[in-house]
Amino acid sequence: MNRVLRFFRRLGPRTLRGRLSLVALTTAALLMTILTVTFNSVMDRHLQHQADDELRNRAAAVATTIDTSGPRVRVLETVNDRLLDANVWIYAGTRLLEKPPSAPDGTSLTQAADRLAAQRKHACATVQAQGRSSVRVCSQPFPGRQASATVVTALSLAPYRSSADTLLLGSLILDTVMLGCTYVLTRLSVGRALRPVRTMTDQATQWSAVGSDERFGTEDHPTELARLGASLDALLDRIRTVLRHEQQLTGELSHELRTPLTRIIMELDWWRTRPRTDAETRAVHEVIGDAAQSMRTICDTLLNEARGDALNPTTAPGTTDVVPVLDRLFRQLGTPDRMMTAVETETPVLEAGVAAPLLERILSPLLTNAVRYARARVTVSVRRGPGTVRIDVVDDGPGVAEEFVDELFLPGRRADSDDGHDGAGLGLPLARRLARAVGGEVSYDRGHAPGARFTVSLPAG
Repeated sequence: MNRVLRFFRRLGPRTLRGRLSLVALTTAALLMTILTVTFNSVMDRHLQHQADDELRNRAAAVATTIDTSGPRVRVLETVNDRLLDANVWIYAGTRLLEKPPSAPDGTSLTQAADRLAAQRKHACATVQAQGRSSVRVCSQPFPGRQASATVVTALSLAPYRSSADTLLLGSLILDTVMLGCTYVLTRLSVGRALRPVRTMTDQATQWSAVGSDERFGTEDHPTELARLGASLDALLDRIRTVLRHEQQLTGELSHELRTPLTRIIMELDWWRTRPRTDAETRAVHEVIGDAAQSMRTICDTLLNEARGDALNPTTAPGTTDVVPVLDRLFRQLGTPDRMMTAVETETPVLEAGVAAPLLERILSPLLTNAVRYARARVTVSVRRGPGTVRIDVVDDGPGVAEEFVDELFLPGRRADSDDGHDGAGLGLPLARRLARAVGGEVSYDRGHAPGARFTVSLPAG
């Protein structure tokens, strides 16, 4: 059974227009079949009634030649006697008085006339005559004062059958033409109705590939197309968001991996300048290993955050002591000898309720910018607040231009792209996004002078 269904599905049309056209054609075929059968049945009954009326009229004409006023039935001779006697039987009771010359005894037609006359009431029957088409036979009693007669008339149904066959053939031809027109008009109508859908599909495909801002809207569209346009607009918005997140993740990975890659390249360049001792080689290997591990940690952290796992306790368990993380980041940055760095804390141990890799990614852009723009000193102070840990990163550099403060945390924005420092404007937006992902915040103090002060607030461990 399943194979048969699959076979018929493969035979069916693949397009929506073809399927709707097939449904319309099937529906029209069923409706026309019912109408054709009904129409021809009604016409058959109508033609039969016409034949019965003709036989009744002929019987009435023959009755004018029958005398039933006496004790016996007499048949009167008339001028048109030969015409009236054609296919006519006259009975007195059940006794046959006259019959057609062409109807010998024992034939099916004569036997049918005898049966109808014996009923002594108006009755009709259809008889299949030998070597002829169907014949309609009707009996009509004519009672008199002393005797009664019955006239049986017969009529060939060949002309009526011919008319019925002609009507059937005509209706079948008309049905065929109507079905053809229905199929063609349905395909044209459905194709025209689906043309906007096809256009919208092509446009949506093109817009989704490039993340376009174009949208369909719901104005000047029929209700169905307006709903489709709204659905496609929502889908395009989600696709654009995914593309933007993908671009953002790519940019952030590139930005965060640049520092450990630079360390690896610098160590390899230094190691290749001249032959090194085993101790120096081992030191290079250690630096490269640390940088590679840092790259792996960066990738895992950003990918987990992109998957929405930053708040998942299975991927970011436990708490982290802030001070060791700050010391490790300062060592990796390699601050110049002229610059002083200090970490100030209220207590030796201050724990934040985030994982160590995530804490590094939040603090790293802030410390990198502070060391990059500070003149002589970078100070980091860590203190506990109500349910939070607050980390202030302060430098004595030129600070942030007032006109750029509002764009400070926007991805891809830099205050001065010609300041001689590498950067893509992604560090601070990344730090704020990761902090907010765990319920924290990164902010800039507009009123601090001179220099710049950034504050990181994180849940306490």
